Amino acid sequence: MTETSPTKSSGTDFIPTTPPPAATVTPAPAPAPAIGKADLPAASAVNHADQLARIEDKAARIEDKYARSEALLSRVEDKVENASSRMNEAARQADLASLRGEVRGMADRINRLPGTGALVLTALITAVLTVALMVAVQRANLDKLLPPSLGGQPQTTSNP
Repeated sequence: MTETSPTKSSGTDFIPTTPPPAATVTPAPAPAPAIGKADLPAASAVNHADQLARIEDKAARIEDKYARSEALLSRVEDKVENASSRMNEAARQADLASLRGEVRGMADRINRLPGTGALVLTALITAVLTVALMVAVQRANLDKLLPPSLGGQPQTTSNP
């Protein structure tokens, strides 16, 4: 469960893992007793080397926790990026599906339109029927019903 951070953490390189030799560590001088105060008990005298070791241990634990939380955050970030890419892909797929439906509907409408042969046949039938009807109107002597612009006879009105 403990994973290290993808980037190398500072670790404990700057903190020595073993206490320095006793020759280099000089214990701090004991505080001078204040006037009117009783001498401090011997139990309160703390070994500074032990204190430093405990601080180093705590710092190491904090760094480990930081590295674990960094790794956890990077995994969460990767999961969020993967989820967003999947959602984007799903949205694109939905857009493509709706576009396919639109194109399919348009193709169906275009396929239902009459073709060139049907349009030419309709034009020929219309021309033949127009000529036949005009001939029938002229033979039935119904020229008076046609407007003058189409060759109908003008109607004369007599004024007395």
